[in-house]
Amino acid sequence: MYTHLQLRDSTRPPVSLATLHKMKAEGEKIASLTCYDASFAALVDEADADIVLVGDSLGMVVLGQPDTTQVTMADMIHHTRAVARGAAKTLVAADLPAGSCATPELAVKNSRLLREAGADLVKIEGGREILPMLQAIIADGIPVIGHLGMLPQRVVEEGGYRIKGKSDTEAERLAADAQALAEAGVQALVLELVHAPLAAQITRAVPCPTIGIGAGGHRLHRHIGGGSNVGSELELFAGRHSANRTRHPRTRRGGRQRRAEEVQFGVAKVVERPPSRHDHRVCMAQTQDR
Repeated sequence: MYTHLQLRDSTRPPVSLATLHKMKAEGEKIASLTCYDASFAALVDEADADIVLVGDSLGMVVLGQPDTTQVTMADMIHHTRAVARGAAKTLVAADLPAGSCATPELAVKNSRLLREAGADLVKIEGGREILPMLQAIIADGIPVIGHLGMLPQRVVEEGGYRIKGKSDTEAERLAADAQALAEAGVQALVLELVHAPLAAQITRAVPCPTIGIGAGGHRLHRHIGGGSNVGSELELFAGRHSANRTRHPRTRRGGRQRRAEEVQFGVAKVVERPPSRHDHRVCMAQTQDR
């Protein structure tokens, strides 16, 4: 199935859920990258990334929307199918988009659709308030990644992007959320824009891997968004916690591979970029450390 895109020069065996937990136990970094189509999924696969996320950030990066809140299940299914065709050895995770998990029944229905499209795992945003939906998905036999901290699907109601967990009250809430999701059985936790000391604390406290997006490098595994890593034509979407390794099309594969290796060997750096004249269109460039 689309085997001409599945470049198989790597001798590494396919990544499994057991692989992720073994990496957590042994302190080995997990490299997670976002992409939205088969071609780049094949490049990420060849670069030996561990997880490829079909992110609802496709709304901004691919569809030109102002945030992730307008992405539909049809969008996610379409792009998940494409990515699954290109990924031979890398685990494929797919976001459950805004509005897709309003009830436990709806959450299970939509998770099944993403699994049928080729996702190995689904990702759901939220803390203890989403436990009924999370538990229903897991009870249906579908592996889940949780997502805490900055929740892009709630950016409108929260009024923008900012670091989470800097106050004692917010830190206590996030720590309790992380523990609850871990006890419910998530396979991993994404910590997005979580205050670095809190992210490190959560990482030590939970048994599952934690994957940081702009959450510091304190033994967290790292996730890199696809739009800021693909090439110069997508620099509109380069956030303050992203790093462009691929300024020329011929270097894209090399940039992806270097990024995966930087994460795995603990040398990845977060580059803070100056404001762009396109800030009104940029999601992550609006992040405020406040």
